[in-house]
Amino acid sequence: MRGPTKLRPAVLGGAAAALLTVAAPPAGAAPIGVPPPDKIVIDVVTVNGSGCPAGTANVAVSPDNTAFTVSYSNYTAQVGVGSKPTDARRNCQLSLNVHVPQGFTYAVARADYRGFAHLEKGAAGLERANYYFQGMQQTSFVNHHFTGPLNDNWQTSDTTDIDALVYAPCGAMRYFNINTELRVDAGTSDTSKTSSFLMMDSTDGNISTLYHFAWKQCPAR
Repeated sequence: MRGPTKLRPAVLGGAAAALLTVAAPPAGAAPIGVPPPDKIVIDVVTVNGSGCPAGTANVAVSPDNTAFTVSYSNYTAQVGVGSKPTDARRNCQLSLNVHVPQGFTYAVARADYRGFAHLEKGAAGLERANYYFQGMQQTSFVNHHFTGPLNDNWQTSDTTDIDALVYAPCGAMRYFNINTELRVDAGTSDTSKTSSFLMMDSTDGNISTLYHFAWKQCPAR
C-alpha cells in the first residue's frame, strides 16, 4: 500500500518568481481565445497553508501560453494510525501575479486536479477549490467527494462556462487567488488499526494541477 511520505521539495519558496516550462495541455482541452505571442511570467506573491509549506509548491507556464501548472510536494490530508487530529484537513492559498502582455486579459476556464487516495471502507475524502481576482468577490467552492474503499489515483476538473468566465480587468494589476483544500473523514473506519489519506502531490512532477487560460483582447483605447 502506498502511504503518505515526505517528498522532495520543489523549487518555490514563500514568495518568489516562477518562470518554468511545462508541456502544453492535452489535445482535448481546446484553448479559448488566441493566446498572446509573448511569453507569460507568473510571480508567486504569497503561498500560505498547511498543504503548501515554504519550498513545497512549484508554478510553471506552458510554452504556448494556454495553461499553467501548480505542483505540490507535501500536500496530504490523513486520519488514523500515526496521524494528529489537525492532519485531517490541509489547505493552500496561492496569490499569483500573472504578467499579461499589453492589450490582453485572461480568465481561468478550467482546473484539472490529480492525486492519489487511500480510503478505508467507511472513510470519505473531499477536494475543493475556489478562485477570484484581488478586490473581486470570491466564487463558491467547487466540491469533489470520494468514498472508501478506494486505493487509486484520482482526477477532478472544475469547468466554467464561456459566458460565465470572469476576466481580469483590462489595464489593472489584480492578483489571481487560488484556494484549495483536502479533507479526510474517518467515518466508520477503525482509526486505531488503519489509516486513510488523500494526497495532491508528486515526487517527479508528473502529478500537478493544470489551470487552463482563456484569453481575449482588451478594447482599444
